[in-house]
Amino acid sequence: MKTLTIISHTEHYKNPDGSIVGLGATVTEINHLTAVFDRILHVAMLHDVPAPPSALPYTSNKITCIALPAVGGTGIQDKFAIIYKAPKIIATIQQAIQQTDYFQFRAPTGIGVFVIPYLMFFSKKKGWFKYAGNWKQEHAPLAYSLQRWLLKKQKRKVTINGSWPDQPKQCLTFENPCLTEAEVAEGKALAATKSIEAKALRFCFVGRLETEKGLGLLIAAFKNLNAEEKKRIQEIAIVGDGKAKQKYMDSTKNSGLPFVFHGFLSRDAVHNIYKVSHAIVLPSASEGFPKVIAEAMNYGCLPIVSNVSSIGQYVQSDNNGFLLDTISVESLLAAIRKVVYIDPKVFSTMLNHQKNAENRFTYAYYNQRITNALL
Repeated sequence: MKTLTIISHTEHYKNPDGSIVGLGATVTEINHLTAVFDRILHVAMLHDVPAPPSALPYTSNKITCIALPAVGGTGIQDKFAIIYKAPKIIATIQQAIQQTDYFQFRAPTGIGVFVIPYLMFFSKKKGWFKYAGNWKQEHAPLAYSLQRWLLKKQKRKVTINGSWPDQPKQCLTFENPCLTEAEVAEGKALAATKSIEAKALRFCFVGRLETEKGLGLLIAAFKNLNAEEKKRIQEIAIVGDGKAKQKYMDSTKNSGLPFVFHGFLSRDAVHNIYKVSHAIVLPSASEGFPKVIAEAMNYGCLPIVSNVSSIGQYVQSDNNGFLLDTISVESLLAAIRKVVYIDPKVFSTMLNHQKNAENRFTYAYYNQRITNALL
């Protein structure tokens, strides 16, 4: 019998009926971990707001969510709140890991600045760290840089995005799981028949609606297309939400382009958008390797993405997608035009080059790697 405590900042919410739901991508990953662990405690943050449609329930009674106070943010008050609530957070984590064989701490996150030192110096429990951010970020926030430095100095295993010549021996390259084997099979069948037509192009963006994710650049680049190029586009689907949503919506008015803001969507609904889209556009400034890239590629979307962190290790420009030389309107516009004018045969060839990469992003493959490399 193997048991695991997961410690994260994953947003959770309480429904009116008392049930707990959490951030869909993480909850789905943990649901699949029940193939490896007989019991999982997820110590994570509980927010006192309505759950978005993207939130999902746990599907097994093997999983128990243990609530942490919802802390974090960029303001001074937010920072003091983390410090004030640190003793309670540590006590909750301590009680949980005493009940299980292993722990997994998911970094980077605000609480990592004190939870990682606690686990390093005050816990003898077996476990590992998952660093989901950009392992090679040059100008990372101070808290993130500190956590990365600590993880390089300690001896427990750390799973990271990408493979790097100078990574410490305890740092293991791990893909972020996001697909079932059935979804991979469905995606291969769909991609094999997916076609592209000059006046029916569909693009999509999936992520938080904020500057860091590059949505403003995306909108500006599309607006710079000429009138004839704009006529070729059937839809630009924007999936996600954020405080600046209305500002972005206003900026698309009178653009002559079919922007559609969907807000948060369920996992299945997002996959349905991938199935009809020809390209996903994600010009973000810093990423590890976003799961949405692998999911979109699985369903036959060409990625137009920033060449940051490990993304360039999976996306090769003009082979299975398009990498942005610089994160700018000009670079993004040039990449979008490549899709606008792409030859249907070239499109099919590029989709064919995406085959087999998706298998590394399945939950089954991830679970196997955990079993072989971490336990």
